[in-house]
Parts: sequence; structure tokens; C-alpha cells
Amino acid sequence: MNIALMAHDNKKELMIQFCIAYCGILAKHTVCGTGTTARVVAEATGMPVKPFMARAHGGIQQIGARITYDEIDMVIYLSYPKDEDDEANLSYIRRLCDEHNVPIATNLATAEMLIQGLARGDLDWREIAHPRSGKSTL
Repeated sequence: MNIALMAHDNKKELMIQFCIAYCGILAKHTVCGTGTTARVVAEATGMPVKPFMARAHGGIQQIGARITYDEIDMVIYLSYPKDEDDEANLSYIRRLCDEHNVPIATNLATAEMLIQGLARGDLDWREIAHPRSGKSTL
């Protein structure tokens, strides 16, 4: 599965702690993320995390395009509701996820539920519905 990670600056530390806690599950999948989020998660966990551009420089749009082409199977976007710009980015990604039936978590509680479901195989239907020739298309 291809998992996209995004986090507002105020939520980066939370994303790092989440990824450390669930590194054993995440490491079995292909993980990507926007600029700084990808870098700090890779540094903290030792996992390979494909970096896209920074959020402010088009990283959100890069991930959005991959959602549109069914190249992303799950999104974890730890948002900061008090930032209007972040809300606009989140709305864009959430709309694409809804349109393309991609599970999205926007807070820690939902992220934990998705990761636990991923570990149980609850999201295996994505691989059946969207087969890929090879491990990753990222």
C-alpha cells in the first residue's frame, strides 16, 4: 500500500511520535510525504519516506495528483484547524479522497484506527480494486 503523510508545522512532532509508534506497520508499506514531514519522519524512524515538495511549494498538489491516479491508498494528514490556509489544503485533499474512495485520517485517533485496520488487513480491498504491476508507483 502507498501511504501519504502530511502534517501542519504544529503537528509535525505528533506525526513523528505516531510514526515511531507504528513504524513496524508502516515499514511494510511504501510511505511518502510532503517535504519536511517526509524528512523528519525518515530521520526519526529510519524508514524510507519518498519526499515530495514542501506543502507551500506544491507538495499538496503532487499528492493530490497521485490520489487522482489511484496511486495513494491511504492519507494521514494531521491538520491544524486554526490555520485557514491549512484548512483549504485539507479540504482539497479530503475532497479528492472522497471522490476516489481513499481512506483519510485528519487526527491522531483516526490515524490509529486506520493503521490498526491496515495491520489487520481491513484495507486489502484497495489492492484488489487498484492492482499495480510492482510494489509501488510512487
